[in-house]
Amino acid sequence: MAQPIRIVVDAMGGDFAPQNEILGAYQALRYFQEHNINVEILLIGQQDAIQTAIHQHGIAPSQFSILHADEVVAMDDEPAQAFRKKRQSSLYLGLQHHKDGHADAFVSAGNTGAVMSHSTLILGRITGVSRPTIGTFFPTTTSQPTLVVDAGANVDCKAKHLFEFGIMGSIYVQCILGIERPRVGLLNVGEEDSKGNDIALEAYALFRQSTLNFVGNIEGRDILTGTVDVVVCDGFVGNIVLKFAESMLTFLKAKFSAFASTGIIQKLLMAAAKPALKGALTGMNYEDYGGVPLLGVNGVSIIGHGKSTPLAVKNMILRAEEVVRKEVNQRIEAALTS
Repeated sequence: MAQPIRIVVDAMGGDFAPQNEILGAYQALRYFQEHNINVEILLIGQQDAIQTAIHQHGIAPSQFSILHADEVVAMDDEPAQAFRKKRQSSLYLGLQHHKDGHADAFVSAGNTGAVMSHSTLILGRITGVSRPTIGTFFPTTTSQPTLVVDAGANVDCKAKHLFEFGIMGSIYVQCILGIERPRVGLLNVGEEDSKGNDIALEAYALFRQSTLNFVGNIEGRDILTGTVDVVVCDGFVGNIVLKFAESMLTFLKAKFSAFASTGIIQKLLMAAAKPALKGALTGMNYEDYGGVPLLGVNGVSIIGHGKSTPLAVKNMILRAEEVVRKEVNQRIEAALTS
């Protein structure tokens, strides 16, 4: 029998840890068992808190291995300071456990900046990667989502960084969505090849000269239409786009609720339309995608939303298994060193 894929879950990461992390890990474990996928999940964090939460939810303690860590990196900790002063944190020790070869992936919904910096410093970078990046899927009007990369890891980028993001994003979409030649677009202020600042113009030239399926510049309005499979931008722009998109579901729910409150007829109309609206908005919730991988590090580090629900944590763990199984890192290194 093949060796199991071993995934470390930061049980102390996130706003609702360890409750949501443990429930999500249990849901993931049940999914793997039902689909005969050989995965082991290790929970890392303050042992007493983890064991108490496991007991509260009626989960058999034998379902998980637990690795104790005294310290917790808080959501408001400064990443560099946390790295220097909290060497016994669940974040630091969990990534070190992965680095030492005792696990194949690491998952955390904790302090995003700290997860990114710890992952880069502890795991190192894949050969050929200048800067690791994060990409996140956006729903589109088609049946396939679009990957936006970088979604916040690097706010200041050179043209070569954007080009590497395109390569890593293209490989990730190939592996996860099964698209043989993903369409790559450079997010810009216009579609013409003469548009943009100096970095955008230089990046455009690099993409045009490459073997990627580069379709040229795209605009913000193209992200949700499925015009391309990979949208490339720096993390400053990407994170603004991401946070704006995350707000849309809350905005729409508020508008629907306000409409329903204007009268009994409106309330009945909204009640009748609720199932259809729920189906139409499928894919707009971050829970559906769970977390995002830090592409370019020499390991598998999945970063989740601080407010991750058990469902989101489950999907983070499922994504970690998929990235390991489909050898995303090996393919990125081969592409950047060939």
